[in-house]
Amino acid sequence: MIDAPKAPVLIEMDAPGANPAEAHPIEDRPAGAAMTAVAAIATRQPSRLARWFWGSLVALISFGLSVAAYDFVAGLIARNPVLGLMALGLLGLILLICLIILFREWAALARLSRLDGLQHAAASAETMDDARAVTDRLVRLYKARSEMDWARQRFSDRKADVFDADALLALAETDLLAPLDRAATREVEAAARQVATVTALVPIALADVIAALTANLRMIRRIATIYGGRGGTLGSWRLVRAVFSHLVATGAVAVGDDMLGSVAGGGILSKLSRRFGEGLINGALTARVGIAAIEVCRPLPFAAAKRPSVSALVSRAVTGLFDRKEG
Repeated sequence: MIDAPKAPVLIEMDAPGANPAEAHPIEDRPAGAAMTAVAAIATRQPSRLARWFWGSLVALISFGLSVAAYDFVAGLIARNPVLGLMALGLLGLILLICLIILFREWAALARLSRLDGLQHAAASAETMDDARAVTDRLVRLYKARSEMDWARQRFSDRKADVFDADALLALAETDLLAPLDRAATREVEAAARQVATVTALVPIALADVIAALTANLRMIRRIATIYGGRGGTLGSWRLVRAVFSHLVATGAVAVGDDMLGSVAGGGILSKLSRRFGEGLINGALTARVGIAAIEVCRPLPFAAAKRPSVSALVSRAVTGLFDRKEG
């Protein structure tokens, strides 16, 4: 029987092994991939060559359709005047509808510009006359909305007692914009809840990206409508690009430790599955987008009223979806 060696056996290695300190960290927490993809889509800037290509292609197609329509109507009139006149009337109706659509798009862009002008005027108002001019424009903005009658009447009754520019703007903010702020925050909570639910419960590739994109587009459009900036297709897309460009420029779409701490206390995130954690982060990022949309669409900047917080919005939005208890 051979006795086992009492000393440890050392095996010489030809090359040194890998250093564990140099290994790449394992990504074990959700990163909000869906909302990051949405931000990339919304802020993507096409190259100048691509803009020229698509512009030339649209012009060529429009020119070809115009020539084809002219030849069709002219040939039909030559063969049968009655049918030709009917085709000419239908063509005129189509052109009229196109003009109406263009006018609505122009009106939508004008409404968004009016909100932006009110924001700048309120930020630069220093005298009482400047503040009165801003509040008068604000009252005219909501004059046709019946749900704002009580708020306008309350502001009209109280503004005579104010003799300071900042106090007058603060009164307009609390009396006129408070109900609109509540409606806008409800839209943000609904969108955050929808994005979080779809991300957590639908394990289909690209489903969370599509859900996040549609929910954010709908949310931004409704927030603009609440504050009086109801926009068309071009206006809504311009607003979406402005909101996401602001978020990307400020780094607000990046998930950090502050985000994790604000939406989940302690170790609750580690107790959730990967999909539920991803849904929670996507919902929080949607709330950030909603707050940015509120700041862009709101006629007056936040001064007297408190700016909505991501943690409060997400806490109300995910109530019932995620258990926040520790054990």
